[in-house]
Amino acid sequence: MTNSTGVEHLSPIWSRSFSVMVDHGEGSYLFDTNGKRYLDFTCGIAVTSTGHCHPRVVKAIQVQAAQLIHGQANIVYHKPMLDLITELRTVVPPPLDSFFFSNSGAEILEAGVKLAKQTTRRQNIIVFQGGFHGRTHLTMAMTTSKTGYRIGYQPLVPGIFVAPYPYAFYYGWDEQTTLDFCLRELIKLLKSQTAPEETAAIVVEPALGEGGYVIPPAGFLPALRELCDQHGILLIADEVQTGIGRTGKFFAVEHTQTIPDILLMAKGIASGLPLSGLAARGELMKQWKPGSHGGTFGGNVVACAAAVATIQAIREEKLLENTVARGAQLIAGLKKLQGDFRKIGDVRGWGLMIGVEFGKPGAPDPTTTKAVINAAFERGLMLLTSGTFDNVIRWIPPLVVTEEQIDNALDIFAAALDQVAC
Repeated sequence: MTNSTGVEHLSPIWSRSFSVMVDHGEGSYLFDTNGKRYLDFTCGIAVTSTGHCHPRVVKAIQVQAAQLIHGQANIVYHKPMLDLITELRTVVPPPLDSFFFSNSGAEILEAGVKLAKQTTRRQNIIVFQGGFHGRTHLTMAMTTSKTGYRIGYQPLVPGIFVAPYPYAFYYGWDEQTTLDFCLRELIKLLKSQTAPEETAAIVVEPALGEGGYVIPPAGFLPALRELCDQHGILLIADEVQTGIGRTGKFFAVEHTQTIPDILLMAKGIASGLPLSGLAARGELMKQWKPGSHGGTFGGNVVACAAAVATIQAIREEKLLENTVARGAQLIAGLKKLQGDFRKIGDVRGWGLMIGVEFGKPGAPDPTTTKAVINAAFERGLMLLTSGTFDNVIRWIPPLVVTEEQIDNALDIFAAALDQVAC
């Protein structure tokens, strides 16, 4: 027997942000096996929405695991899934009253696209530059945030067409100019590459996630809704990262009162357990042919129980209100630092989904970004990058984060910026 830790036998396919050997988590903190505490503003990439090991979620998992661990959705009904539907109907836009569950974000994107293709009898999909929708073969074709997710796998699934996302800072324009340009290009795409009558859906992140935490102009989603209605195209909102309270609304489409035809959710829905969901109008869902999509583990009973507890905690502990307040606190602090450190080009966000971009339009600065991440980590603050050029730091603390923890994170970030000489 060797003294192997097992780490050397892990596939290197997982790129690594940090090499922490974690022991346990509590709220906004992770603790390593040596007892060192880290302020975790990654949330496992926006997954631990109610923080690590929220007591309410832990109890729901424990109780359910002692009763039933797996009840396959084709074979039996189980109460946690039905309870989850009841909870979701209180927060999902009312016309979307029929639900399907899977395990991951990529899987639920696949489900949404299959639903759109089968019910419209159209074959093409429009996505947006900078979008991240997954790493399965179909969702890779839909993902344009980085070539690293696609390299070595092409050719990919055909019938995917890419329109520009209204990323004002990148273009160096004001929001209205950016919005007008992107909508013109989208209309041109429908005239030049995929005709409306062969376009099943437009798939959009209400705010770009992996693509750089980009908040679009207020008129963007309503304009997509109008265009889809005009041509009979379905609008699919990919809320895998933006949903479940992350932006200060339960779903980011609420910021502009835009109701999609299909709403997709995952990540924070079960506070860390693998679960994803799709919501659509009942009349659309009834056209989806039984047996043409599914999965063995989708809607797992323990994960559903955790999701019920998550939604109840968000509502009853007023975590949306906390998200708005702590997000405003964080934005204000980051904008103040932007005035002090010239290498910060932009600060933007909704709720607790906030991006700090380093560099200027046309001159991204990933070197400084990575150096700041490392300097913050040395001081006990975990942050992640995003953006096509890896020059955006994304702030995704749990929705339970406190005022004191935000202040602590800002102090650490300021020290990191000072160390890197920003």
